[in-house]
Amino acid sequence: MLASVAAMAGTPGEVPVGEVLRDVPMNGLSVPAKKLSAYRGKPLIINVWASWCGPCRQEMPSLMRLAGRHSGKQFNVIGISTDDYPEKAYSFVEQTGITFDNFIDRKLQLENMLGANKLPLTVLVDKNGKVLSKHYGAQDWASDEAIRLIERSFKINM
Repeated sequence: MLASVAAMAGTPGEVPVGEVLRDVPMNGLSVPAKKLSAYRGKPLIINVWASWCGPCRQEMPSLMRLAGRHSGKQFNVIGISTDDYPEKAYSFVEQTGITFDNFIDRKLQLENMLGANKLPLTVLVDKNGKVLSKHYGAQDWASDEAIRLIERSFKINM
């Protein structure tokens, strides 16, 4: 079951559900550095993870299936690693074969802005950068339930 959390700030500077994410620079892990605004114009699924996080590892294959089938078409999928050691995050991306864009959060800026006080966290964001929902814990992002949630949230048909 996909659990969602209401708009209640839990980290310093957290952007709650219903508000627009600030434009911040993101340090590239599997891609060159970009600003978050580079993803505006299409809905965005942001997954916050760490290589040491068991539930993050558990949910990653379903995110990879979702991204493989749909990312870049009607929405984008990106990952944000909260690892303290970039080489561990990079190794995880390489070992698992993750193909969607991944970044590393070196100064907790994204982690705090997104509200990642628990991992994994997946945030659904509209094409203008507004946070639509936050989902904590491992989910099956390739399930029929998740697809229906994404379709409803982004007002698309997949």
